[in-house]
Amino acid sequence: MSDSSIKVGIIGARGYTGAELISLIEMHPKLELAYAASRSQAGEPIPNRSTNSMNYIDAAVDHVATLGADVVVLAVPDGASQVYVDVLESKVILDLSSDHRFDPTWVYGLSELNESQLRTATRISNPGCYATAVQLALAPIAQLLASTPHAFGVSGYSGAGTNPSPRNDPAVLADGITPYKVVDHTHEREISYQLGFPVRFSPHVAPFFRGITVTVQATLKERATIESISNLYEHTYTNASLIKFLGQTMPRVQDIAHSSTAQIGGLSIAENGQDLAVVCVIDNLLKGAASQAVQNINLAFGLNSEYGLDNATTPTGALA
Repeated sequence: MSDSSIKVGIIGARGYTGAELISLIEMHPKLELAYAASRSQAGEPIPNRSTNSMNYIDAAVDHVATLGADVVVLAVPDGASQVYVDVLESKVILDLSSDHRFDPTWVYGLSELNESQLRTATRISNPGCYATAVQLALAPIAQLLASTPHAFGVSGYSGAGTNPSPRNDPAVLADGITPYKVVDHTHEREISYQLGFPVRFSPHVAPFFRGITVTVQATLKERATIESISNLYEHTYTNASLIKFLGQTMPRVQDIAHSSTAQIGGLSIAENGQDLAVVCVIDNLLKGAASQAVQNINLAFGLNSEYGLDNATTPTGALA
């Protein structure tokens, strides 16, 4: 590609993910924010910009349809993306909602597992945050599974968005964790659809702001060792600089908050050699959303997936 910048428009930019994405674009050598649209914040200054000041614009469909950008990121609620898709003429559209994660005409944007398709993609569906962590944990061992695996997930309350609810109220969540939608969660269906086999998933929310930890338990068809399974993870992610495999060392959500890195570890195998557990931690706002969006933009425009994201972090406490 040429040396010119890639102009990015964001629709639905006032939420946590939109704010993170704006910060990442600000730090990226090739990306430039063309506009950020928000119905509720239209006309107000966009925070955390170190270069020229900009205001949020109105997110009305007929308005954004007239604006130019090389790529438009839709950070809108589930069910609200298609009206924009129908009118946008940008080269690339990246949908952060779940609206197109089950649509085979869109490329699923789990960067480390779908790189070749993303390099020619013009319509990209960004994975869900839990779905990212579970698939990263399961992909290396998918062909070895004897039965349906189970994933136990705990997310910080930023995953519930900015609209007030019991799932993002620190006072309600204090001193415990809260299970929710433990059957037929959207991410359970997404994970199962994308991996091609059923996966059970139990989501919970905790009184910390950001981050996800997922513990996957599975049974293997044949006996295996820590060494043989570790080799599978290391081989799968050998070229993925944002995926860190820790082996038997337990990853902690505290260590990846504000980071674009995913950590996989806590690998354990029972004495029977077939019952296995593995843990994956990510920042739900970054690797689970905004930095993964940047990875997908990079690939769609011919850049390395991690370009502008190596060791990328957002300022500690920026949104908390």
